Amino acid sequence: MNQPGKRLFDLAAAVTALVLLWPVIVVTALAVAICMGQPVLFRQRRPGLNGQPFTCLKFRTMTDARDASGEPKPDAKRMTLLGRALRRSSLDELPQLWNVLRGDMSLVGPRPLLMEYLPNYTAEQQRRHDVRPGITGWAQINGRNAVTFGDRLKLDLYYVERWSLWLDVKILGRTLLAVIRSRGVKLEQPLDEVDDIGLHPETRRKAAALAKGGTL
Repeated sequence: MNQPGKRLFDLAAAVTALVLLWPVIVVTALAVAICMGQPVLFRQRRPGLNGQPFTCLKFRTMTDARDASGEPKPDAKRMTLLGRALRRSSLDELPQLWNVLRGDMSLVGPRPLLMEYLPNYTAEQQRRHDVRPGITGWAQINGRNAVTFGDRLKLDLYYVERWSLWLDVKILGRTLLAVIRSRGVKLEQPLDEVDDIGLHPETRRKAAALAKGGTL
């Protein structure tokens, strides 16, 4: 999708944000290193423009604690007090400014979800990848991660179809207010509560087991 001026806006705003926020970024990185050790950054492959994968960056919010069988413990048991604070304040997202500079992401756009969701999107839902994923987006200011996947994808498509620089500015402004008020932040998010359209493979497995009259 041709979005004249959006890339220049992203570069100018990301550079400005990095210049203004570098003390916050440094202090946050030191806090993560002291409280959780290395690595400071969490890296994960996510689908970007046209579904092409890129490495999304965040400050780490969870430990690598594992159970007796070597499997990672549930997120709720691995998230630290610092991690909760970073997520509530959205400070864990600051490294994504580097993704914006690299061209992997935009300041505003549909949030990059997981690679394993890609095969489960409808053709209409796939259109969320017609633009670069964003640090924030229309869905984030209309419920953040408290809304179901189905509603989030509808909100993403609303953005794709109605994009303008003014809409980006509006979303950024409302994002700042939402962060200050910590609205819509739900740290523990069971799949059963939000995956209403069977995006995650685990949700699909459970649905198939129930349909066959089996157990979970």
